[in-house]
Order: sequence, then C-alpha cells, then structure tokens
Amino acid sequence: MKVILLEDVKNLGLKDEVVNVADGYANNFLFRRGLAVEATPANLRDLQSRQNIRRAGVAKQLATAKELAEKLTGVTVKIPMKTGEGGRLYGSLTTQSIADELDRQGYEVNRRNITIHENIKTVGTYTVTIRLHTEVNVDVQIEIVSV
Repeated sequence: MKVILLEDVKNLGLKDEVVNVADGYANNFLFRRGLAVEATPANLRDLQSRQNIRRAGVAKQLATAKELAEKLTGVTVKIPMKTGEGGRLYGSLTTQSIADELDRQGYEVNRRNITIHENIKTVGTYTVTIRLHTEVNVDVQIEIVSV
C-alpha cells in the first residue's frame, strides 16, 4: 500500500514522502498513530500543492537574501567602542554589537548569522561574514573607532 508520511518515521522515510508499506503496517501502526495517510489521488494533489507552496517560500527567501546581500556589499559599519592605551578595546567586539549597528542602519540581520573570523581587540578595520541564506554569504567591513 502506498502512503504519504505526515511525519518523519525512523527506518521508513521523511515527512511528505510517498512510500510503499505492507497493508498491516499501514493500518495498524501508521494510520492509527497519525503518521501517514493513504496515497489517494486527492491526498497526492494536496501533497503536490503543499510542496509547491514550500518551494515558492524558499525561492522568495533566497531572493530576499540576495537583495540584502547586494545592499550590504561595499557597506562599512562604524562601531564606536571605548578604548584604552594603544587603541586596545575594553572588552571585545561581539556579534550582537554588529547586529545592533546594522539594525540602526536599516539592515535586519540575526546575530547568529554573523561570523567574526578573528578576535577583535584593537581599533581598526576588519571583515566579518554574514550568512543571509544557506546559499548567500556576504562580507562586510567593520571599522572600530575610539569613543
């Protein structure tokens, strides 16, 4: 019997996959626990429409990420920080402070998507990478200035 999985089922398949299983397994286990539905033409149409909606959403997210990457390309973010002798910072630069400054400039970026490649402990210009989507990364210049 062909069934459409409603959830991931260990050793069988992932959500929204169409799999072939024994009738007893489908009736006694999968259907009773709400893990699958029978692969009727109506259910297959519903599955296809859900997949199309999901693909459109992913495509929209990718387009939004590419648009933001174009805006961020070439942007230099100035972050004022307290410094001591020789331009050494009190504390180090964090992803949260970078995200806050980008937010003030009108770019909404999650701090968890920012990668600082080195410990930033002095005044200067550095490069950080922002992961906007699984397929879209952008490098941004960060300039640390003394307050």
